[in-house]
Amino acid sequence: MDGFTEKITDKDFIGKLIPQKSPFVMVDKLLHFEDRKVIAGLTVSEENIFTQNNIFAVPGLIEHMAQSVALYTGYQFFLKKEDPPTGYIGAIKKTEIFELPSIGKELKTTVNILHEILGVTLVTAQTECDNKVIATIEMKTVLAP
Repeated sequence: MDGFTEKITDKDFIGKLIPQKSPFVMVDKLLHFEDRKVIAGLTVSEENIFTQNNIFAVPGLIEHMAQSVALYTGYQFFLKKEDPPTGYIGAIKKTEIFELPSIGKELKTTVNILHEILGVTLVTAQTECDNKVIATIEMKTVLAP
């Protein structure tokens, strides 16, 4: 699978690539895709269910990183002309949150795929805001049977 340089910002199309539905969608852009790597984005909005007191809360940030992995998988399936699978977080470790973004901020999350086998994906992810790393995580996601 080759990478692409065209950004996908059509929220309806992004919504077809992930199993989550509104109001639980935590990605709104596919900024880059290549084999074993994806860069996803989110504009933090006041309407987001994880926004409290104008700040995007920790669970939202973690869910954003997980949905960035789902976006990678969903785009892989889209390229094969298949529906995106449902998956879930299997394990989280090595999570570091340095800063929580406020409403209107743009998040950019880079996910590197370490291993992918039998529906289990092990990744590292790093979220940036204003060109500064605000969170890192290592997680395992699992596709539902």
